[in-house]
Amino acid sequence: MTAAFVYAAARTPFGRFGGALSGVRPDDLAATAISGVLAKVPDLDPEGIGDVIFGSANGAGEENRNVGRMAVLLAGLPTSVPATTVNRLCGSSLDAALMGSRTVESGDADVVLAGGVESMSRAPWVLPKPSRGYPAGDITAVSTTLGWRLVNPRMPAEWTISLGECNELLADRFSISRQRQDEFAVRSHVLADTAWNAGWYDKLVVRVPGVDLSRDEAIRPESTMERLSGLTPSFRDDGTITAANASPLNDGASAVLLGSARAAEQIGATPLARIAGRGVYALDPQDFGFAPVEAANRALGRAGISWDTVEAVELNEAFAVQSLACVDVWKVDPAIVNSWGGAIAIGHPLGASGARILGTLAHRLVRNRQRWGLAAICIGVGQALAVVLENVSSETEIA
Repeated sequence: MTAAFVYAAARTPFGRFGGALSGVRPDDLAATAISGVLAKVPDLDPEGIGDVIFGSANGAGEENRNVGRMAVLLAGLPTSVPATTVNRLCGSSLDAALMGSRTVESGDADVVLAGGVESMSRAPWVLPKPSRGYPAGDITAVSTTLGWRLVNPRMPAEWTISLGECNELLADRFSISRQRQDEFAVRSHVLADTAWNAGWYDKLVVRVPGVDLSRDEAIRPESTMERLSGLTPSFRDDGTITAANASPLNDGASAVLLGSARAAEQIGATPLARIAGRGVYALDPQDFGFAPVEAANRALGRAGISWDTVEAVELNEAFAVQSLACVDVWKVDPAIVNSWGGAIAIGHPLGASGARILGTLAHRLVRNRQRWGLAAICIGVGQALAVVLENVSSETEIA
């Protein structure tokens, strides 16, 4: 077995639902992320890419028919470069990266490109196919943007409640107040804005051709506790979750280039970080927001390190309450979590978020000269993924 390394990362800006990227097809967004990450390693002959693994959570619209393969072709890569698409909902692109790392470790390929894409703006409405021709009754179009749809009636009702209600239950379980959630959300926006203004995202984010969007569209640096406290709860009349302390709906794509140590000459670059440990975990579907706790613990165990060693954490902020629940149990310093902002501010285009946090973590470790970091993401229907990175770069600047 050989080790797998992150060599480069890139993503598009994340657009608002119905915003600047809503006119761009998801396969074109994915192609932009692929072109962006390959531009960072110009010496790499694309013919040498052993596989492309892309994640997407929806799959019901323009990203159908294997969006990974479509993106490879649209990006102008040789037709000999293979590609597949995976779906683990919100964890799809992190799953793609972990699959890619296993491919490298097993020796099946020396270079793998992984990533993910989601256009929540362009997710279609769907109609269930009638069981017989010419039905007499009405048929309802169902949105595929987010959450359960066309639910199997055999599923227990407690498993299929809304994502928001799942997290209201977490707030009840751990007594996490609305104030704490709002404070966490304000922090996300302030840190994301600070990171962008400091130029830390300049070498991670690539522009989408034909779109006037240079940074993540959902960041609201003017967010304050006073403003957030006036918002109405979204899921319960007396609830704690609002549109401001949960991640928004977004469009975007992300990619990471993975390779073995011996691929450095072929890629024309030195690696940034080693994939040191992976973790996957599942529990009751309604508790999905808490699943990163054990996924992270398993990843750390496989890396052979403890929480005391971790210097940087990227935890996808699906909801402020689930992020706080995880951080509280991990007992890590909150200051090391999402210090460049998180999904509440940056956005959460489902299939793209996992590779975003992985790429951000690698860049954070290199910029801050830190050795160990962890990325984790909760996944609807009761799952989570986590990965440990070890900084192996001596560079202070990233191309």
